[in-house]
Amino acid sequence: MLGMVLKAPRTPLRLEARPDPEPGPGELRLRVRACGVCRTDLHIVDGELEPRGDSVIPGHEIVGVVDAIGPGVAGVAVGERRGVPWLGETCGRCRYCREGQENLCDAPGFTGWTRDGGYADTVIARADYCFPVPDGLSDGEAAPLMCAGLIGYRCWKKAAEARPVRSLGLYGFGAAAHLLAQLAMHEGQAVHAFTRPGDEAAQGLARELGCAWAGGSDEAPPKALDAAIIFAPVGGLVPPALKAVRKGGTVVCGGIHMS
Repeated sequence: MLGMVLKAPRTPLRLEARPDPEPGPGELRLRVRACGVCRTDLHIVDGELEPRGDSVIPGHEIVGVVDAIGPGVAGVAVGERRGVPWLGETCGRCRYCREGQENLCDAPGFTGWTRDGGYADTVIARADYCFPVPDGLSDGEAAPLMCAGLIGYRCWKKAAEARPVRSLGLYGFGAAAHLLAQLAMHEGQAVHAFTRPGDEAAQGLARELGCAWAGGSDEAPPKALDAAIIFAPVGGLVPPALKAVRKGGTVVCGGIHMS
């Protein structure tokens, strides 16, 4: 196999040839067909998420084709497409896993950080942490859904747990937000996009997609929001988001690395 390996933070990835890995119990081997670039990959490369080993192959928005199946795996066939997300494994025993909040597991593993990821032609993944990919999506369309789409959807569901959401604010209009905005508008919500002050390109994209309003994160929306989701990894956005929502509104922090 060929992979782009990170040897140390803040250094260029290096192309390496390695023997093809073999899947262990409960694992699949996939030939990678597409892998997106997520902000979390940059956190890893920049050392903002500390290394968990001597080296790693980053990348966790993966779509590939199964070409080997490890012992104990059922319901998967060679040749099928599967998607591999950021959350690569959990303990299954801690309180969070038992309560269905495995994303908060006390002993998790992460694709492209603690496990080699998709910036390679081959990847090993836990079978129970892979998703079937519908035929109607191309590899390139499906790959961002493995992280940006998944996290955006989870945050969106959390935002609506307390009460219905008619007006939604998205702080940080990047990969997750621009995908979620389309879903939210399809469901009849008025989306308000908050970007870095002066980021005309991101604000223009938001308007092009059909957002009801777009402006800087230092601006107030034209009316109070029912909920807001913070995708930008900036803890300082919490106070303005709280001010932007109406009484009883919800603010969800979706940034994986909040400063």
